[in-house]
Amino acid sequence: MDHPSHLDQIAERVERLLQRHAQLQRTNALLAEQVSALTQERDSLKSRLQAARSRVDTLLDRLPAQQISSPTETKDAP
Repeated sequence: MDHPSHLDQIAERVERLLQRHAQLQRTNALLAEQVSALTQERDSLKSRLQAARSRVDTLLDRLPAQQISSPTETKDAP
């Protein structure tokens, strides 16, 4: 019985498939963690951007209307 039986070949293949499945589950879990971390980072950055825009808008509202004009308008002014 030098050659593995058909049943042994199937059992070996099933074992390899189970190992591959476990490996893919671990990889999937790691990727899900990365997605979660990146989603949190994105949300944090969006929040920081919104806060920065709000601060800039507040500063712009405090400037006199004349200072907001474009650079070309100030060059042409007498």
